Amino acid sequence: MVVFLTLMIIAVSVLLMLIVLIQNPKGGGLGAGFGGGGSGSLGGGVQQTNSFLDKATWTLVVVLFVLCILSSAFIDRGAATTPTGETPRSVNIDYDGE
Repeated sequence: MVVFLTLMIIAVSVLLMLIVLIQNPKGGGLGAGFGGGGSGSLGGGVQQTNSFLDKATWTLVVVLFVLCILSSAFIDRGAATTPTGETPRSVNIDYDGE
């Protein structure tokens, strides 16, 4: 389950990065190529494109947040083990102070 959630988190993160990179902070973004100064039918398309990108961004942020919370529920919080499966011993090192 942890592997599945991790893959989902990676996929959602990549999609979120792509959608954020498509957007332009000045309001141009993907819709910059549609409609310059005229008010035609394409002008409404620009607003709809920006609205869609905004909704997609926030949806992916919420999905990423939920996946991160879910993945934390499945992480084993048991005792730490070494790669061989042994429980590590604590080692006290006494320094002379030199």
